[in-house]
Amino acid sequence: MRNLKDMVVLITGASRGIGAATATVMSKYGAIVVLAARSRHDIENNVQKIESSGGRASSIICDVSNYQDVKKAIDFCIEKYGRLDVLVNNAGTIDPISKLSESCPEKWSQAVDINLKGVYYGIRCAIPVMIKQGKGTIINISSGAANSTLEGWSHYCSTKAAAKKLTECAHNEVYHQGIRVIGLRPGTVATDMMSKIKDSGVNKVSRLDWSVHITPEWAGEAVAFLCTSGGDPFVGTDFSIKTEEGRKLVGLEKCTKS
Repeated sequence: MRNLKDMVVLITGASRGIGAATATVMSKYGAIVVLAARSRHDIENNVQKIESSGGRASSIICDVSNYQDVKKAIDFCIEKYGRLDVLVNNAGTIDPISKLSESCPEKWSQAVDINLKGVYYGIRCAIPVMIKQGKGTIINISSGAANSTLEGWSHYCSTKAAAKKLTECAHNEVYHQGIRVIGLRPGTVATDMMSKIKDSGVNKVSRLDWSVHITPEWAGEAVAFLCTSGGDPFVGTDFSIKTEEGRKLVGLEKCTKS
């Protein structure tokens, strides 16, 4: 069992999928989790489930494409718990899946606001807090799309590539101040987002058999691992659990996907 006792962890996009699963996993290891998302109903339900299992959790409405919302979420952690030990920049969107020539400029821009600017806002707000504390961890949920070119995913590939560079830039600036910035590349995950991808029928990812996708809980376990000293060798870059070596480090070879 990992020991994350009393760590204060803010997770964006925590209404469902990887975000919700990460909150549950981190709570299991003793962390105090703050669930942030646009859907009040979903995050409050998730908080109730965590608390009913003996965990400690809070929720706050947050649209990561809005800087003031992100700042408010981090301020909430400080006001309620006195610190912020971990920020998980998880919120992301795959919409709109379409070829560049057919893409909607407004929706394409919204993807940039969420997938890239949302990560920047989180880093920007968390770093001053963590510098003052003398330590902290920022985990950005990355993707193999950061290193790929996939039909219909120009928005997703571009923003994930840019977010990966943010991980690297932030690491270079703040590692010497005790702040760990790491990307997590989980691979394909069985979430609502993956259902949208499958329904689109666009590019090879949509044609993958559902059985090859990992559970959101596996991604949550990887986040928990990265919050420990085991994640130290991977600061400033993306850690992948697509590989056998990565899964072994997290302990996922002992788990099942169902």
